[in-house]
Amino acid sequence: KSAGIVPLFECLLERETIHSPPYILTILVNQTTMATRNDEKKLATTPTPSVYEGQALQQPQTGGLHRRVGGRQIQLFTIGGSIGTALFISIGTALFKARPGSLLLSFFTYCCIIALVNNCIAEMTVLMPVSGGFVRLACNWVDEALGFAAGINFFLYEAISIPFEITALNSILKFWRDDIPVAAVCAACIVIYAALNLSAVKYYSESEFWLSSGKVILIIILTCFTFVTMVGGNPQHDAYGFRYWKDPGAFAEWRSTGNLGRFEGFLAALFFAPLPIVGPEYISMIAGEAIRPRVNIKKAFKTTFSRLAYFFLGGAICVGIVVPHNDPTLRAIINGEKESGSGAASPYVIAMTNLGVGVLPHLVNALILSSVFAAGNTYVYCASRNLYGLALDGYIPKVMTRCTKSGVPIDCLGVTPVFPCLSLLQLSNSGATVLDWLVNILTSGGLVNLIVMCIVYLRFYKACEAQGIDRTTLPYRAWFQPYSAWIALFMFSSIAICSGYTTFIGEFSATTFFTRYTMILFAPVSYCGWKLIKRTRVIPAKEVDLIWERPEIDAYEANLEEQESSMTNLVRNKLFGGWKKADEKDRESQG
Repeated sequence: KSAGIVPLFECLLERETIHSPPYILTILVNQTTMATRNDEKKLATTPTPSVYEGQALQQPQTGGLHRRVGGRQIQLFTIGGSIGTALFISIGTALFKARPGSLLLSFFTYCCIIALVNNCIAEMTVLMPVSGGFVRLACNWVDEALGFAAGINFFLYEAISIPFEITALNSILKFWRDDIPVAAVCAACIVIYAALNLSAVKYYSESEFWLSSGKVILIIILTCFTFVTMVGGNPQHDAYGFRYWKDPGAFAEWRSTGNLGRFEGFLAALFFAPLPIVGPEYISMIAGEAIRPRVNIKKAFKTTFSRLAYFFLGGAICVGIVVPHNDPTLRAIINGEKESGSGAASPYVIAMTNLGVGVLPHLVNALILSSVFAAGNTYVYCASRNLYGLALDGYIPKVMTRCTKSGVPIDCLGVTPVFPCLSLLQLSNSGATVLDWLVNILTSGGLVNLIVMCIVYLRFYKACEAQGIDRTTLPYRAWFQPYSAWIALFMFSSIAICSGYTTFIGEFSATTFFTRYTMILFAPVSYCGWKLIKRTRVIPAKEVDLIWERPEIDAYEANLEEQESSMTNLVRNKLFGGWKKADEKDRESQG
């Protein structure tokens, strides 16, 4: 009897998710194949592998992605991808336009919307933690054309994020020296990113863990700096408190005057919020390489809410306390009038300089440098893995699925470093101008990703209803559905459409229009183009394959539980077995 067949039928009886004979036959064949491979390994007296190859049926044993990313590494990976330049540097632009009150209100509003979509993607990813994340879910549960559009958009989003971080890194270095060659920094970053990502995923994830740990340390330092200095713990002994919320004020007039101007200031901060406030998409992308995804991925999604509260809302509060929105240095940097030696436009470094703090600005700037570098490293990883997922689904040539023995998609990783070359635009334009272009492009691209997640969840929810699946039996059940998905879809769509509203009310700018709407317009064009070429269709709810890779994942989880149970029994026997035998001998001697 094959050991893989029993968990299969337990899954079928418990979940009640099989509704047609073809699915059963497919899974039986897959499970039998897996069981046969396990039997062959046992006959060869090789140990049971502790790593599950997520694409075991498509890839040879020496290829495919490997599940080697642990729980703590996943937690820090999500921090590494979601915290970077925008939270420490670009947030100064939002503060300049909106003032602290509008900045905090807009961040709170957007965090609530992100919490809704996090709720959606968590239910799907914990159930089906596959490589490619939400992109492959869109392909298999909605429409191949949507999977193509989502995959291309997410790849461009991640790939363009790399030059964004490198451009910011160049500006940070100018805090110490003005004569550092821009091209040399760009080339060095590309080489280091490639080297880190070429290593086995377990070594990459460990490096990402330590790089992201620096971000946590940095946030703690900035929070402590804010609290200590606002109560008078600074060289000037100035207990400034919430002074800048009163003078020059908490709500700024932007573009217009009066209440309309203050509302436009809020909108300016709200349209900026999609850049720094991210996270669920990165958890979805790493799920295919996670150890114990049903446990570790679920924990990562649950901790997203605390990250939103502490990192983003806390960051908005702190930056509004330490520096006024009309600070001369901040204004000069944002207007492109000043860059060198300016603290890389970080409001925190500007505040430390204004207060006369000595060594701390250098330490904070160094930690910001490491956080920006770590964010770029995360984007290289996500971009290459997204290409790998596209290759698995046939959107790009299958040759791109080739992996090294350590599980690195080598061809996909070779394509990704082309995009960091966009950071060389700094050679002909100021760093502030290039950052502004990339901010607009990335903001719109991020909104498209979130819109796709909402659409996929709504189809998933409808498929569960059509196939009679009780969602309470799923590994994770999202709350307030499908209403939270509809609310998030409406809000993200509204922000995406209105983000470049100034170009339609008499202030048309080709640059603004291009950077704000290129990604938004490219998504439906790519969707329609693939649909026309391939003649794809929207998958009916009753035909959505909610089984897919689930039996393999369930078997993998069960195998890990069995290994852990065996190890626990072994340790218990080793530790207590000798004592038990000694007690028995004592009882015999006394008897």
